[in-house]
This record gives sequence, C-alpha cells and structure tokens, in this order.
Amino acid sequence: MRLAVDEVIPYWQEAFAGLGEIRTFSGRKLLPVHVRDADALIVRSVTRVDASVLEGSSVQFVGSATIGLDHLDTAYLKARGIHFTNAAGSNANSVAEYVTAALLLVAGRKGWDLQRKSVAIVGNGHVGTAVEKKVRALGMPVLLCDPPLREVTGDLRYQDLDDVLDADILTLHTPLTRQGRYPTWHMIGGDVLGRLSPHQFLINSCRGSVVQGPALKQALLGRKIAGAVLDVWEEEPGIDYELLDLVDLGSAHIAGFSLDGKVRGTEMILESLCGHFGLPVLWDSRRLYPPPTKIKADRGGQDAVASIVLQAYDIEQDDHNLRALRGLRPEEAEARFDRLRNEYALRPEFRHFSVELTEESSELGAVLGELGFRISVPVTAPSNYKGC
Repeated sequence: MRLAVDEVIPYWQEAFAGLGEIRTFSGRKLLPVHVRDADALIVRSVTRVDASVLEGSSVQFVGSATIGLDHLDTAYLKARGIHFTNAAGSNANSVAEYVTAALLLVAGRKGWDLQRKSVAIVGNGHVGTAVEKKVRALGMPVLLCDPPLREVTGDLRYQDLDDVLDADILTLHTPLTRQGRYPTWHMIGGDVLGRLSPHQFLINSCRGSVVQGPALKQALLGRKIAGAVLDVWEEEPGIDYELLDLVDLGSAHIAGFSLDGKVRGTEMILESLCGHFGLPVLWDSRRLYPPPTKIKADRGGQDAVASIVLQAYDIEQDDHNLRALRGLRPEEAEARFDRLRNEYALRPEFRHFSVELTEESSELGAVLGELGFRISVPVTAPSNYKGC
C-alpha cells in the first residue's frame, strides 16, 4: 500500500508505520504527483481535495484528520467511488475548553458574572454539545440554535438564528456551507450584526467565513457590540490584522489543537483506513499522554475557576503569539501564521490536571468536575488522632 500523508499530521509516523510506503507532502502544496500512484490520501483542512488533485490517480481512500468536510469535493469523491471520512468530533472537547478559557478570561477583564450572561450556541453538533456542557457547568443560561438538527430530530429546543439573537453571548460552531436551506457562509453579516446591541459579544471558533470580516470590523469600530473572540479568520493565512487589533482575543485557528484532540483525530482516520482495507490497527496511543499535573484551589467562586482553567490552558499566550505577527510583510506573516499552527505545542486537556481542593474551596468540586478536571480532596486526620 502507498499512502500520501500531510507531513504535520500528529504522530503519523507511529500511527501509519507498517501499513506500507508513506509519502509526505506540505498541506498547502499538494500536487497530483504526490498521489498519482497512492492508494490513500490523508489530509488536514488546509488542503483542497478535488479533481485537480485526484483525477487520474489510484487513490481509493481520503481521510481528513479534522472535523470539517468543506475542503473536500464530496460530490466528486462519491462520483469516483472514492471512500472518504473525517475525524468528526475528535476535537470537540478541545474547542469547548478553548471557549471556556476565553469566556472566563474575558469575564475577568470586563467584570462579568457569567451566571448572569446568557449564551446562544449556534450549531449543536459534536462541538456545540461539548460547549453546552461546559457553559452549563459555569451556570450560564443557554439557548440552542440548529434548525437543520430540529428538522431531523423534531426537537424544538433547536431554534432559528433569529430566535437567539437576544443572547448576551453568541458562540458559533457550525460547518461552512454555501448551499441548502441554511447556508452558513457569512451567516453573521452586516444585517445580523446590525441587530445586535452594545452589550452583546461574539465568539467564532468554527470557520472564518461564517462571519463577514469587514462587517464585524465595522461593528467593533462603531462599538455596536461589546467585543469578540476569533480563533478563525477569512482568507487564512492572510488574515486581517486590523480586525485582530479590535477583538478581545485572537488566535491562529488552534482552538481544536489539544493533545487529546489531535491524537483522537489521527486514531479515527487510522481506524477508518484499516477498516476500509481490511488491516489490523496496531497503534497504541496511551503512552503519549502525560501524568496528571497538580493544581491547587485556595479560594472559591468564578475567580477560582478562572484561575484553575487558565493555569491548565494559557489562552493569553496564543493571543500574544498571533499579535506578534502584526507589522510583518504579508508573505512572512502568512508563513508565520501557518507555523503557529504546524508547530503548535499541543496542550493537554483538562482531564490531565488534578485540582486539590481545600475546605474553603470544596464547593468548586462539582463545577470543576463537570469542566473535566480531576478532583482531589486531602484527608485531614481528626484533631485527637495520635498516629501509629
């Protein structure tokens, strides 16, 4: 078997070792020559896969180690009988932890009590469901928006976008689609932003073009909304740095870049590949995870939760890293943007952190447990205990 694999897919050497000949390529520079005699192609979201790459090749399987499919010409793949799959849900918890850290950091800066802030989750698939669990743990009132899911399930909890635009915070978790009854390309444009008010806030960690960048820039310049967090951008890697100057937090499309999420993504593609070709799965990824890191909570309330979350994930560093590209020549800024992604130090998810609670902070146990942390409570011997 011959495999063409994006060179920065995490742990590709270990995962695909022994399956056959492996040929690597740079994600944004996939050429027909890379796949002409390949049986399988493994990509990320930066690679467009269509007839211009695959026509005349021997590829029978395409796997994308990401949650989206908008970079794959699925109609062409179906017509050619090429099996394709993605890693749907692999980084859902990672993105939910990103949103949690962003909310707590912004709340601290702006003096918000999150329990008094309603949040609308737009897109309630794998990621949106994970985000819902986190924000409910924080005590936030939640609205759900997913009309396609309502049509499939009949569940009236999933509302139209118009019905959730009064929420204090809108967080976006949709795929990028241009067709169908509910296209998401520029879903948040000038019309929607014009209906929001100065107390409302926007988070986008799905696809850059779900939000119309120039319209958001004008809304922020005119203080029509309270602010925004952007992990994704139109025209990546050539992003709008004037827009970055206006947002509260910005990052280089890394919300889903946890260690756990990347390992899961590679595992899911490996399992699908082996299933398609009738091969055994030999890779054991458990040794990749670190032992638990201890964090101590010495007080209660939202500030303590924020302190613990931001010790586990320093989201401000990701913001700093992206802003450091401001002022570079466009070509260099684009290359550095890709480098921030390709060389990202994959962060362990909250489950790899053990929080030691004191008697004063014991009420945090339920919240932190729901957020995914391990909880430990020291056992204190009675005052009359004499020991052995």
